[in-house]
Amino acid sequence: MPQKAATGKSEEKKKSTSSAKKSKVLKQKILVIVESPAKAKTIEKYLGARYKVLASMGHLIDLPKSRLGIDIEHNFEPEYLTIRGKAKLLKELQQESKKSSLVLLASDNDREGEAIAYHIQRAIAEKVPDKEIKRIVFNEVTPHAIRDAVQEPHEIDEYKVSAQKARRILDRLVGYHLSPLLWKKVKNGLSAGRVQSVALRLICEREKEVEEFIPEEYWSLDAEFKKGRHKFSAELVQFKQEKPELKKETDVQAVIDAITGKPCIVTDRKDQEKTQRPKPPFTTSKLQQAAASRLGFTGKKTMQVAQQLYEGITIGSSRIGLITYMRTDSVRISPVALQEVRNYIKNNYPEELPEEPVYYQSAGKVQDAHEAIRPTIVDYTPDSIQKYLNRDQYRLYALIWEQFVASQMLPAKFLSTAYTITAGDAVFRASSSLLVQKGFYKVLQVSVSRDEREKVIPELQINEVLTLVGYKPEQHFTQGPSRYTDASIVKVLEEKGIGRPSTYAPIISTLLERYYITRENKQLVPTQLGKIINSILVEYFPDIIDVEFTANMENLLDEVEDAHKDWINPVRDFFNPFYKKVQELMETLESIKGKLDEPTEFVCDKCGKPMLKKLGRNGFFLACSGFPECRNTRSVPLARCPRKDCNGYIVARKKSRGKGRLFYGCTNYPQCDFVTYFKPSDTYCPKCGWFLVERYDKKNGYHKACINPDCDYLHTQEEHHD
Repeated sequence: MPQKAATGKSEEKKKSTSSAKKSKVLKQKILVIVESPAKAKTIEKYLGARYKVLASMGHLIDLPKSRLGIDIEHNFEPEYLTIRGKAKLLKELQQESKKSSLVLLASDNDREGEAIAYHIQRAIAEKVPDKEIKRIVFNEVTPHAIRDAVQEPHEIDEYKVSAQKARRILDRLVGYHLSPLLWKKVKNGLSAGRVQSVALRLICEREKEVEEFIPEEYWSLDAEFKKGRHKFSAELVQFKQEKPELKKETDVQAVIDAITGKPCIVTDRKDQEKTQRPKPPFTTSKLQQAAASRLGFTGKKTMQVAQQLYEGITIGSSRIGLITYMRTDSVRISPVALQEVRNYIKNNYPEELPEEPVYYQSAGKVQDAHEAIRPTIVDYTPDSIQKYLNRDQYRLYALIWEQFVASQMLPAKFLSTAYTITAGDAVFRASSSLLVQKGFYKVLQVSVSRDEREKVIPELQINEVLTLVGYKPEQHFTQGPSRYTDASIVKVLEEKGIGRPSTYAPIISTLLERYYITRENKQLVPTQLGKIINSILVEYFPDIIDVEFTANMENLLDEVEDAHKDWINPVRDFFNPFYKKVQELMETLESIKGKLDEPTEFVCDKCGKPMLKKLGRNGFFLACSGFPECRNTRSVPLARCPRKDCNGYIVARKKSRGKGRLFYGCTNYPQCDFVTYFKPSDTYCPKCGWFLVERYDKKNGYHKACINPDCDYLHTQEEHHD
């Protein structure tokens, strides 16, 4: 009996311990780890008291900064370390995971996000081996999306991690071996990246085309007619049954003289109905392009503002992510979102609702991990939530909202009418465009461009005689290739398969930070340093900065993720000849260090020694040749001051306080107050002797012109050869 009693007590104790453990587990919170604090704040509100949400602040573990960190002899195995300054945060996540019943890794649903989750999982598993760790993903930061995600946890995608690892290793191999070569042969502190160097090549090649282009003068002739109280213009399209060639003002005058006094008769009319279909909802690249052209945003700014909209904005008493994930190359829309937007259109624009949903096909190969960029709640119209957004957030959200809603509406229809007006041997053409079915234009405000708006002229009839008001001759200059802008370089990178949605903005930012390019009037212009780096890479590493080669490497990374393809052998095939070439150039390439220094006519105002023109981190500057004894430096003069009796030079300046707009002023300030906002060139006007600047207007595009307001000199082909 005593023995049985003891056994019963033992069993009761076990049951009690087991139930205490269960109770403890139930009391433990579930730890959710996201990338950013803003997202953590939003998600924690959705999940309630049982969950704790912390942010990893991006990557916590990466390759070492001070050494290669890749074992080339053993299948390019990477050496991963905790990033400097992140150890405390990683330790906090490990400690919190000990207290939690489950860890859910909720970093972004892309390669970088998968790698972040993978490294955090390994770091936690080292400290808490038995801890259950799962991966969750979502496309939008909304209550239903987050709750659905936590109900469907899964394992980390090893193939996505492998694709990120391969990219990181490729970029490290290129950067780590090219940079020392540039330090030794060109200048200390330089670096070169695998994908950025291809973008630099495209920008440099375009700049060469721009520099070599010589504008040619030509003229156009419009006639202004009147019908009733309405005036309208028509363009000369034919003279003496041929296309008019108006190279000089005298050619225009000859046409005017030949038709003066002749009746102006409407001789033809052609009507045509044109259909304008809405565009698909935004992908990352298309959003960056639209934000650049419509809002003047850089790619970096677009992504920063989009990130804010995605991670969560406080609307009244609730906080919600207003758009879906902003790094995507897909135009796919979920069935739920399609139904929501169709319901919205049915309630607000019923006559513009198509019978069936509109489906769009993505161009080229896409990863399709995410939907297109769209509002998470279509009933949150831009105007209804404007008071909760700052100006940039409102404008970008309006752009995204309009594009999405419009994409599911009926096309617009225009009635286009072209009139032919004959005056003697001259034929003029006028056209009108009348919107007869508004369709998707009903929701467009921010998104619509001037080119898409109506152009109306009075109704004209064949054989009608018109009243000629006068002529409007206009001088033009042929426009060469345009320099790339943020929008156009992203478009080209996407078309050529270089980079991916997450890399477009960083590519441009990296080139700007390294001072390989600058942004001037929204155009991307290579610096002298950028041109030097590009010329070396083009000559000695044509494969690395070959557009097709780089696109093929991007495809390889996609295949590693999608088709589970091996990446080690392709990386080895690339690295071995590349490494051999670097070692060879280290010995044979002639150093141009110091050869970039140019003697100048300027004298140091502190010690009297000659000044040298040097290339620094932020461009050219003047430095005393007596360095290091004399450390005097000055800005490089760009041109002579045009003021009479002033011996000063024009240099670049910025207001001392704040960012301020760059301007150009005289070195003799305050005695001489000459200022211009146009960048001077060291070429001078043959008419008045003032310096030339690059200007832009709609008539002539980008062209060189004299800075003298009283001089009409333009840099034409004829004057160039003189």
